Amino acid sequence: MTSIDPPWAIAALEPARAFGPALGSGVLRAQSDDFIVEEDLGFAPAGMGQHVLLKVRKRDANTQWVARELAKVCGCRPMDVGYAGLKDRRAVAIQWFTAPKSAQSLEAWTAVRTSEFEVLEAHAHTRKLPRGALAGNAFVIRVRNVAVSDQQLADRVELIGRRGVPNYFGPQRFGREGSNLSRITTGLKALRMPERGFVLSAARSLVFNTVLAERVREGSWERLEPGDMANLDGRGSVFPVEQVDETLLERCQRLDIHPTGPMWGRGLPASQGRVLELESRVGEQLPTVTQLVEEAGMEQERRSLRLAVRSLEWSREPDAVVLRFRLTRGSFATTVLREIFDAVSPDGEADAEA
Repeated sequence: MTSIDPPWAIAALEPARAFGPALGSGVLRAQSDDFIVEEDLGFAPAGMGQHVLLKVRKRDANTQWVARELAKVCGCRPMDVGYAGLKDRRAVAIQWFTAPKSAQSLEAWTAVRTSEFEVLEAHAHTRKLPRGALAGNAFVIRVRNVAVSDQQLADRVELIGRRGVPNYFGPQRFGREGSNLSRITTGLKALRMPERGFVLSAARSLVFNTVLAERVREGSWERLEPGDMANLDGRGSVFPVEQVDETLLERCQRLDIHPTGPMWGRGLPASQGRVLELESRVGEQLPTVTQLVEEAGMEQERRSLRLAVRSLEWSREPDAVVLRFRLTRGSFATTVLREIFDAVSPDGEADAEA
């Protein structure tokens, strides 16, 4: 395993849990259809335009490889194929792509099938699908060989549905076995694209996870306080919290708004008071990390500290527990699973960003 500073590895890969120890251990992704994810674009195809919007089901294939295969069918450059986000390789994933309009008819697109992927739908559309252009994702996840009582499971699921979970960045953000973290100390000049982007992303995520873990430990990750920057659920907009009145308290309790943490960049975080002191202290504890991000010219941004887990349900099969839930974009299914199980994947693969 690549050498990683131990505190970094803990903050990135094993941050503090909100609801105590996991209920038990289990096996994740024993087979591909144990992990099913489907994108929700949040908008309808335009029905016209110079692009084709493709709904694709893939199995045991990564998103970039599928994009290259679609480019071959279309006769375009791989960079001309758009997709909203990266989806897991060892999984069944239903996601959307766009390709430039070509001699390939819509009917011909829906006939495209291989052992790794198939095109389910094809629609005319007005533009290339940009990264992040989706409302969220729906998951069906099967965890095998779990020894936990129905009551324990029902209680934990109810708690998570009511309160959400800490919105940690998942292990995928830090590379296999945290390999992206080990590159932070090499310095910006030594990094080349695309590795540079992965390492900067890991650095910002490490600071965020560290701040969030501090607020989990002190019990403030799910409540607003003066000095916070609040986030509207499922949206990028934030606003400052000067005083926590009854309206803000009620909205926070029903998961309509959340406190946020820093996505580090140049200057100070936008928070104030005690929150700013905590975030600045974490930044000072990670000087190599924050200096790398600042040197790259990245700006301070915010991310919700809490993740609402919508439509969370569970059921049993003879040898497994099945979880169903929906998450907003930019979140990780592992942040939900780790508050219930210690789920180990046979191949060690973590989940991609939702």
